[in-house]
Amino acid sequence: MMYSEEDYLMLSGIQHFAFCRRQWAMIHIEQQWAENYRTTAGELMHKKAHEEGSFEKRGDLLIVRGLRISSKELGVSGQCDVVEFHQDKNGVDLFGYDGKWKLVPIEYKRGMPKENNADELQLCAQAICLEEMFQTGIAEGYLYYGENRRRTHVEFTDGLRTEVWKMTKEMHDLFRRGYTPNVKPGKQCKACSLEDLCVPKLQKAGKVREYVEKHIKMED
Repeated sequence: MMYSEEDYLMLSGIQHFAFCRRQWAMIHIEQQWAENYRTTAGELMHKKAHEEGSFEKRGDLLIVRGLRISSKELGVSGQCDVVEFHQDKNGVDLFGYDGKWKLVPIEYKRGMPKENNADELQLCAQAICLEEMFQTGIAEGYLYYGENRRRTHVEFTDGLRTEVWKMTKEMHDLFRRGYTPNVKPGKQCKACSLEDLCVPKLQKAGKVREYVEKHIKMED
């Protein structure tokens, strides 16, 4: 299936979706948002990555920042923090530059590597977009974490790619239906900027009808 541009979803939403489907729906369907320390620090890091310059060349390395990307097959669009183009005989042609070039996407994150694979999924989605745009294969990328100031290598395996495809399909389905799913509250809620808007504890009470029936039986 090929999506038209008016149906594109935000690529960055994949990370929200992997973290919590309800959080993603509240942000991308209901248009709700709230800042906390984590979101503010993360935005500042991305802003710095994009504003340092559009590109620079260091010998056999070309660094491009803030590259706009999209995929008709995934139906997403967004922006790469950094894409490194390395001279490689098995790479692709670049207009205005001699030789062949291999693409390596790099995503900047505020904190430390996470227990889940949300960051890896977002980076893999970027790679799929770049593959479609440049008609090439991309085997790997990196996540740069601001807290430890280190790069974490990410291999774009078949399993990771399959998860991206399934996830974007589910995102489009929920968006088309305008549906915000309920989720099981957990420790991850404490790290969510939407905790006060979501009120996860109320979900534990279940449906209103079930709640009322339960208390009527208790009184009887």
